[in-house]
Amino acid sequence: MSTVETVDEGAVHGFLHRPSSAPIATLALTHGAGSNCDTVLLRAVADGFAEAGVQVLRFDLAFRVRRASGPPHPSRAAEDRAGIAEVIAAVRKDDSVPGPVLLGGHSYGGRQASMLVSENPGLVDGLVLLSYPLHPPKKPEKLRTEHLPDLNTPTVVVHGSKDEFATTEEMRAALDLIPAVAALVEFEGARHDLSVVKFPVVEQTVAAATELFTLGR
Repeated sequence: MSTVETVDEGAVHGFLHRPSSAPIATLALTHGAGSNCDTVLLRAVADGFAEAGVQVLRFDLAFRVRRASGPPHPSRAAEDRAGIAEVIAAVRKDDSVPGPVLLGGHSYGGRQASMLVSENPGLVDGLVLLSYPLHPPKKPEKLRTEHLPDLNTPTVVVHGSKDEFATTEEMRAALDLIPAVAALVEFEGARHDLSVVKFPVVEQTVAAATELFTLGR
């Protein structure tokens, strides 16, 4: 049975899920634009990875640390990426955890994570992107793909077929731009929230990550 601890130190504000046995890897996991790190989705995904032996740090992005509600401002997105980099630096200081260091995020958090990693090859060993916001709803012409050709980190993308931020066809085309290995986990009928009650999101995300990042091998 994993345990959960509150973390509030330096740039890191969130919760640490420790597996019951020695961890095989670490996953830093963050949230989307309209929430914080204490969402149903992130808690469930963190629990699932912890049960599989991965230590998970759910953390708040810089904009959410500054204020409890409201969306991020586009002009300060670089601060969110800088905050993610600080969290990864803090994670890497803990040399008691062997194995890969992974980074994941839901929606906006995943986009900022992928942008940061595309600019900093080797920062982490793998990405887990939940409901990547490929474009704003009903605006498919405004694709957010500029950085994908520079993304050289193995990536798991979890997508719902009814996500208004991307069709499955659009998502597959976007993943073709990524030079690293990219695995798509799709749930027929799922929306942007990736309901863990209706779909086996946790189980299949953990399985895909375990396979792609060769966790525990």
